Amino acid sequence: MHFQSSTLLPPKHAALGLVAACALLAGCAGAPKGPPGLEIDRSIQAQSHNSRVEFIVLHYTSASNERSLELLSRRNVSSHYLITDEPRPHVYQLVDESRRAWHAGVSQWYQRTDMNSASIGIEIVNAGGAGLNWAPYSEAQIETLLVLLQDIVQRHQIKTRNIVGHSDIAPQRKVDPGPLFPWKRLADAGLGRWYDETLAAQYRGEFERKGLPDARWIQGQLKRLGYDAPQSGKLDKATKNVLKAFQMHYRPSLYDGKPDAETLGILKSLP
Repeated sequence: MHFQSSTLLPPKHAALGLVAACALLAGCAGAPKGPPGLEIDRSIQAQSHNSRVEFIVLHYTSASNERSLELLSRRNVSSHYLITDEPRPHVYQLVDESRRAWHAGVSQWYQRTDMNSASIGIEIVNAGGAGLNWAPYSEAQIETLLVLLQDIVQRHQIKTRNIVGHSDIAPQRKVDPGPLFPWKRLADAGLGRWYDETLAAQYRGEFERKGLPDARWIQGQLKRLGYDAPQSGKLDKATKNVLKAFQMHYRPSLYDGKPDAETLGILKSLP
């Protein structure tokens, strides 16, 4: 997104405290009370159920701490969590995880189109950018995010492929969290999908020798990985926007939306 709280402790010493705080927050809602005059027996609990949360969507706010809080606590837009850019980042929980925050908008990942109903949204205070000028994330913010993600993933059993950026699920209109977001670092911590670099290099060499696949192949591979890519067989603007989002995530050194051997090698190597 272009733009009750829990105070985060110093990043490297905060893990246990934040996990405990998250667990407490998750449990605060409790069971809803029944209507007046009706007794509801909750002594027996079914075993066949799971979390509604399948995805985590990461955003930057492109606004200051104060402005981000103002925007995210008003009507029309919200997120479950906000991480500030202070030296000791503060984590706000703005929406209970059991509730549907309004952060994803028109979006799709694999076959899921109503992303708000199945995701947790995390906003990170960051100025964003455009072209070659992007604001970096602080080390404290990333360490804070890692702790928060580990807790959410563990509680909801979220698959690594379903930890995504806003640009991944809405590539025609969004670019956050931007090319400076450290996706590989998250993947190294078991919090995201990444590619086999040796295999990607092999495929890159193959494409350099034999030439690049056609647009239909590229679109099919993007679709396989969850992206809402056109299947027209043409390298049109919409397809280039999806490829640009893919490059921002997996090859942020160059994200021009144009197919090249390195990009397609990474694309083919991803599970």
